Amino acid sequence: MKYQFPLMLAAASLCFTGVSHANSEPESVEKSETLETLRLKRSENWGLAATIRSAGIPYSDSGSDIVSSFVPMMFYEDEAFFIDGIEGGLRLWEEDEWRLNTILRMRFIDLPTAVQNDIGGDTGDFGFQLKRQLGDGWYADLDLLSDKSSRFHGIATLGKKLEGESYDLNATVSARYKDADFNSFYYGLSEYRNDGVELGAGMDFKAGVKGRYHVYSNLYLVGAAYATYFDENVRNAPTISNDWQGEVYAGFGFFNDNRRHGEREISTRPYWRLAHGWATPSNIGDILAGDTEKDPFNNQLTSVFYGHPLSDELFGIPMDLYLTPGIVWHWNSDVQASSAEIVMAIKAYYTIDWPAKWRLGVAEGLSYVNNITYIEQTEMDEKGYEPSNLLNFIDLSLDVNLGDLFGKSEWNRAWLGYSIHHRSAIFEKASQFGRIKGGSNYNTIYLQIEF
Repeated sequence: MKYQFPLMLAAASLCFTGVSHANSEPESVEKSETLETLRLKRSENWGLAATIRSAGIPYSDSGSDIVSSFVPMMFYEDEAFFIDGIEGGLRLWEEDEWRLNTILRMRFIDLPTAVQNDIGGDTGDFGFQLKRQLGDGWYADLDLLSDKSSRFHGIATLGKKLEGESYDLNATVSARYKDADFNSFYYGLSEYRNDGVELGAGMDFKAGVKGRYHVYSNLYLVGAAYATYFDENVRNAPTISNDWQGEVYAGFGFFNDNRRHGEREISTRPYWRLAHGWATPSNIGDILAGDTEKDPFNNQLTSVFYGHPLSDELFGIPMDLYLTPGIVWHWNSDVQASSAEIVMAIKAYYTIDWPAKWRLGVAEGLSYVNNITYIEQTEMDEKGYEPSNLLNFIDLSLDVNLGDLFGKSEWNRAWLGYSIHHRSAIFEKASQFGRIKGGSNYNTIYLQIEF
């Protein structure tokens, strides 16, 4: 069950759709309008949340009843692409009340914490979703999904959305059909226990509610609670000790809610960023303190990031926010083969105008690498962990405006900067990252061009 979540599809798709959306121009725009006017963006709905998920452990002889995990979440939606917490996808077709999506969704397996690094705690499913709006907040979904080994399941959902002055709620009931391979692998533990069993297909039922509550400005409380009743084959399996499983989420997030704050024009421009970096075995604290150790094998990366404008303020403070997908190439060396990394993150910049314009930047998101790099594998070997391809991503940056630096107004949309490219697993607190501690750091320099 080792976690292999194919983020590459979602990130590559967003990179394409984000660029298309950022450069789209309505046909009714008068030709006399300037390019500057055409570059103006509308604020979009987005969000970034930090939650704790706690769930019952349904497996027998687990040694514990509950497992908890830290789950960072992103939210975003436009005409072609969406991210909604632990899932995302592309809109393939839409007409009237109907919509067809491709979808990629994280699924928690809820093994005991002690074995999650050895076996892997979570996985990802991908497939298609057909949606129908029924009116008055009601909707119906039909999902046809598979894991990476073609274990299939389908989910039929009936939901109701409720909106109040300070809250949004989404209540759902669903039925999930799982084929025999799915039940045997995930509930019979047929490949992971000596007493694992082969199970037949079955139908689960699930009900619950998720929502958010507005606290102040962009700050919201977020939460969810669900209960699942297992099918007869799972309930009677010797590997399962409970008929039911409950799960709850609780946390906080930052959102740009146009329903509350209103859509408005923003001046933030899209950008492309080209960076090159060098690996270091130093942790992020040592790097920030100026104590950076050189990687003896000189492992390097090159990255390209696209910045899609989201907002130009947070809590009323001038701050540029972007959705930023990126493609990273780790070059081969004496100790590693070349590999690709895909990143999806939300990044914020704060500008300091003295004596030139400087910007402090921080990004939070997800990173998936197809081959574990040497710098990460070495640290995992030293600590006795199995590495994870999917990790949390952080980018810390400092850049300066080249137009101000050299006194050339034509360079005002160019920035030269330094950043820390950081992958980590949040100190063993996240089952989706394999319950590990550590990761990798790269010192990078970059050129960023707004357009």
